[in-house]
Amino acid sequence: MSIKLSVLDQSPLLPGATARDALKQTTELAQWTDKLGYHRFWVSEHHSTKMLAGSAPEILITHLAAHTKHIRVGTGGVLLPHYSAYKVAEVFRVLESLYPGRIDLGVGRAPGGMPGVNYALNKGKYPNVKEYPQQVQELMNYIRGEKHPTYQVSATPLGETAPPIWMLGSSTNSASLSAQLGTSYTFAQFINGDGGIDAMKDYYEHFQPSAQQKEPQGSVAIFVVCAKTEEEAEYLASTLDLQLLRVENGDFRHEYPDPEEASDYPYTPFELERVRHNRKRMIVGNPQQVKGKLEQLAQIYGVEEIIINTIATSAEKRFESYKLIMEAFQEEN
Repeated sequence: MSIKLSVLDQSPLLPGATARDALKQTTELAQWTDKLGYHRFWVSEHHSTKMLAGSAPEILITHLAAHTKHIRVGTGGVLLPHYSAYKVAEVFRVLESLYPGRIDLGVGRAPGGMPGVNYALNKGKYPNVKEYPQQVQELMNYIRGEKHPTYQVSATPLGETAPPIWMLGSSTNSASLSAQLGTSYTFAQFINGDGGIDAMKDYYEHFQPSAQQKEPQGSVAIFVVCAKTEEEAEYLASTLDLQLLRVENGDFRHEYPDPEEASDYPYTPFELERVRHNRKRMIVGNPQQVKGKLEQLAQIYGVEEIIINTIATSAEKRFESYKLIMEAFQEEN
């Protein structure tokens, strides 16, 4: 298979589910995609939201690594401006020691929730995002076992391997910084449907080799809903259409809407235009349609890996979506 398929899971609270249910389903999904042959499984960091249960990805991936066998597990990603680079490095050095060669450290600088999250995580102060590039550089040094020149400390436990750092972003700024520092880079098209191709081009063109890697490595993350028929896929995707619209309008409800509710929603002309625009953040269709669109996406981005985020209110349909996609790609072999 020429394209590596990976997973991003946000532990969504589906209708009638509790946070415990959402985290349990994340674990089962990791096990399922591990068996299917997916390359990596990342979990996100979101705060103060009733829609998503994943607020501590570094803890969740510890659990996931213990309950899977082959798939790489990682963060998509740790919101670094909120934390000490030294502490993050030690957490991931422990994880690498427990599961060598299976851990990814994805980082980002977004707030990860409502504006108050920034203050709650930083003792009432707004994080200085201007220090983010320096933080990432310090993190890279610590992860490799280097001693801080001022503090004269190393991130322990030391080991023969180190988890790779991925920089996650939805703009050219993040791509430029990733290229400058020499990290791997993921564009979050599921967040921003525009500008990804230019961002990835900037990353490849300006990449500078680092101690972590000599060549650029990019990927793109996108919402995908796959079903046996195009009609069913569209029906299932209506849940995401409505939920994205609600979030844009500041309507953070307890749970995702059922497709029945979403299909019957009386969209205004303006809302329909927003739905069409948000479809840039998704790929929807039957297995062959999805396969073709993913291949096209990889080609225009110039990447060899696609990270899939599937949200459907039926757990069975979520799991089936990942299975159908993998089977479509395996048919060519």
